[in-house]
Amino acid sequence: MATVLGINAVFHDPAAALVVDGTIVAAAEEERFSRRKHGKTPVPFSTWELPESAARWCLSTAGVDPRDLDAVAYSYDPQLAKPESDDITDDAWESLRTLFVRRAPRFLATALPGLDPSIVRFVPHHVAHAASAYLAAPSRSSAVMVVDGRGEGHSFLAGHVRDGDLEVLARQALPHSLGLMYEELTAHLGFRRSSDEYKVMALAAFAEPELLDRLRQLVRVGDGHFTVDPIDWSALAPAVPPGSEPSEVHAVLASSVQARLEEALLELAAWLHERTGEGLLTMAGGVALNCVANSRIWRESPFDDVWVQPASGDSGTALGAALHTAHALGDTVQPMATAALGRGWSDDEIAATLRDADISAERPDDLADAIAEVLAANGVVAWVQGRSEFGPRALGHRSLLAHPGHDNQDRLNRIKGRESFRPVAPMVLAERAPEIFDGGPLPSPFMLFTHRVAPGWRQRIASAVHVDGSARVQTVDAADEPLVHRVLERFEARTGIPVVINTSLNTAGRPMVDDPRDALECFGSAPVDVLAVGPFLVRRRSLTAPGTDRVGAAATTG
Repeated sequence: MATVLGINAVFHDPAAALVVDGTIVAAAEEERFSRRKHGKTPVPFSTWELPESAARWCLSTAGVDPRDLDAVAYSYDPQLAKPESDDITDDAWESLRTLFVRRAPRFLATALPGLDPSIVRFVPHHVAHAASAYLAAPSRSSAVMVVDGRGEGHSFLAGHVRDGDLEVLARQALPHSLGLMYEELTAHLGFRRSSDEYKVMALAAFAEPELLDRLRQLVRVGDGHFTVDPIDWSALAPAVPPGSEPSEVHAVLASSVQARLEEALLELAAWLHERTGEGLLTMAGGVALNCVANSRIWRESPFDDVWVQPASGDSGTALGAALHTAHALGDTVQPMATAALGRGWSDDEIAATLRDADISAERPDDLADAIAEVLAANGVVAWVQGRSEFGPRALGHRSLLAHPGHDNQDRLNRIKGRESFRPVAPMVLAERAPEIFDGGPLPSPFMLFTHRVAPGWRQRIASAVHVDGSARVQTVDAADEPLVHRVLERFEARTGIPVVINTSLNTAGRPMVDDPRDALECFGSAPVDVLAVGPFLVRRRSLTAPGTDRVGAAATTG
């Protein structure tokens, strides 16, 4: 019976997670506390920056003192890193990064007074990624595949898991990396690498992969390994200047790289299935957030099922390191039932925040019905309920919601200040999903796959449909998300449509909203009609309308 704190701090998306007696108790990214997108800049000399606030919150929410921890699991092993020299001023920076990691136990003991630095364990980066998938998945046995930019010295891991124990079957050594290839393309297209790769995936749908044959020459796959030759991106398409929009030629390049990535992953998955014979493939690593590729693996690989860690990026390695260490210490690790592992607030705490901000609010008898009424009238709703999500997907806890049948994709993109080609995702009643969506796994509660939209529904939910006729679906089950399910039911009763569109509650360049104060700041600065925070409903007009009951009175009614 162990209490294990997981830490990710190496590359980007610093995060902390707490596992107690094999059960995931809490997990959160540092960005939700610091309000700094991705927590820090992804450069080697930022490795010393620890997720101090996230770690303190994980401990406090469980009532755990640092002295009570059995282990701290850090998701990078400096013994596996191979700096080009011992000179910390070396141009490659790797020696400085490694030095910071080696000093992590001391840094952590300073950040968390009372912590014994000797209990810090280093977990290899890709093992942490892998454990975040295979130990969190519903099955104790699976094949596992990790694909990302890089770890200590590799960019890929494939393995076979039996009863929670990992046998590594293949690794791909750097510099060959499918993830770094995609990052380089992201930067070439004028986006931020290690941050905006999902924009490239969205852009890829706007063109055909006309450069695919050339990419096949540059990216080659063998048995459990691959080679990525240096790519002269400017020879394929000119770089997009900062602040400019990508053009057709850039969409062609994005489409070609996306297609070659999908092919490579399918080849690797086929090899892994042949080696393991497992029916379930579990996946993590930043590339596993590519829901288009995930869907092709689900449809076309020999595996019967695919389970992807919702926090597949580096933040998830904090969870994976903690799970891996808990398992090593003898605990029976429980599957991940929900991604709602972050902070939450009581009704009284929310009411106090509203009072302090002098904001008028209602407390409807039936919040779900009141929100369904707003959505049916084509209002946009900022939705803040329960504990925040761990990972990059808004799954009905920190969301912007809107009607799917109007021109609301453009509207939401304008509200958020993001590119016009970016899609928004449909939330659908789980029991109705099969008649509207196919081509991907159902149920799909974590929004990690794309699905084809049935022709008869494409106009009815036009704002949820991407240019290629697909949608990144989140199914909502009444047992798991009763309040959101109720909203969808009441919305369908008014409109005949069991779908609303959902995107993360934030504006461009800002982390997802986390606490009620964040929600008020976002609501106050964006043209959103209604804020639903806990049981309270704040309407846009109430910010200036005189004579409206204040929350102190409203909180006692309903």
